[in-house]
Amino acid sequence: MKLRALKLQPPRLQTRLAVYLALLHLALGGCAVLLLPERPLLFVGAELMLAASFALGWWLIRGALEPLGYTRRFHDLLQDQQYASRLAAPGVTELDDLVGMFNGMLTALHRERLAIGEQQGFLERLLEATPSAVLVFDFDHAISLVNASATALLGLDAPLGKPLSAWTGDDAAFDPALDERGRARSRDLARQLDALALGDSRLLVDTEGRRYRAQRSRFFDRGFARHFLIVEELTAELEDSERATYARLIRVLAHEVNNTVAATGSVLDSLLTYRGQLAERDAGDFVTAIVAVKRRNVSLGEFIDRFTRVVKMPAPEPRPTRLQDVVDDILWLNREQCNARGIQLGWSRCDTVAPMPLDVNLIEPALLNIVKNAVEAIDERNARDGSSGGAIRVELEDLGERVRLSVIDSGGLLEDGQAQRLFTPFFSTKRGGQGIGLMFVREVLQRHGAGCALAPAGAGETRFDIWFPAA
Repeated sequence: MKLRALKLQPPRLQTRLAVYLALLHLALGGCAVLLLPERPLLFVGAELMLAASFALGWWLIRGALEPLGYTRRFHDLLQDQQYASRLAAPGVTELDDLVGMFNGMLTALHRERLAIGEQQGFLERLLEATPSAVLVFDFDHAISLVNASATALLGLDAPLGKPLSAWTGDDAAFDPALDERGRARSRDLARQLDALALGDSRLLVDTEGRRYRAQRSRFFDRGFARHFLIVEELTAELEDSERATYARLIRVLAHEVNNTVAATGSVLDSLLTYRGQLAERDAGDFVTAIVAVKRRNVSLGEFIDRFTRVVKMPAPEPRPTRLQDVVDDILWLNREQCNARGIQLGWSRCDTVAPMPLDVNLIEPALLNIVKNAVEAIDERNARDGSSGGAIRVELEDLGERVRLSVIDSGGLLEDGQAQRLFTPFFSTKRGGQGIGLMFVREVLQRHGAGCALAPAGAGETRFDIWFPAA
């Protein structure tokens, strides 16, 4: 800590008192000149006494006003926030105590300032390092602080000084590195965060199916309330919890249903042996009823088997595979049914992509499910609108570090905003749907390190994008 001795400047009061003292002694000196012109000794003595009186008065004034000078300098140091400076002790007992008190106050303020600076620096580093997104707003609800996680999550361009609503419109300025899909996701998430009421803690879902816990709270600064948002991604945590929950549920259901199906099938087979003991007229109805029950029994077994496929999915055994060949096989399998419905099915873009490590036994059913959903969406739209035909376009694009496979259909069933819930287990928009198709697809893709997004693509189309890591 650097200590400096500070030279005091004479205050204005000291100057005024000095002028008063000088005028007073000049007046007394004039009186001596007028009254003692014939008495030289008395005149000289009077003048010497006046000079001594002036000197004594000046010394007393300086001594009396010296504490005011220290007080003024202390005030200047506080205004300039020069807490590391120190006042020099004059060597007078009374003033030394005053200067010691002032220097003690400066020392305490300097220590507090250092502590606050350290705390502020620590908090700034903590905010930058925390995985949770933090946005702090000023008194006018404009963003005054945003940490690195919030910048990465929302992709906002120059956010300071702007309200969050500035990124909810179509003309919002986002990070230039974001593509159109990323801007749409950030815009939707900003809209949900801006609508969050004070004190609310809510689970939010973006357009790519990722889930977040967002909370809006406030603190008081200089008597005014300032809002802040904390957003924490829960995708992996919730998916693990959901996976463990529905795995336990499905295992219990599968155990009970399979035991019932096996026992019921055995009893039904035994009942068929009594056909010969019935009259010909009754035997036909009897067999028809038994066969119908057996068929329903088999359907029940297949129903629960579709659930257990997700839980008992084997670990992938990836081998170098051309993704184009896998998609070609799926298009060929669906060609006849699409032609019968008047649906155009085929490639609209197919970049040359190097073979990737894929487990065909898992990827093929997952992609087949996506195309099947697209066909069913077009059928449902045609049944609803009384129309016919449609189109399913497939795109394979090499993005360098990633490969994007897109399936775009003209069903347009996601324009009602339900896309964010489609990856929720057991949720389905189809009548009679079980809500496990996309759950199976997501599980397969995650095991291959791939991401996916399902969202409206405009013009009455729906787009399912898959991003595979490049080989």
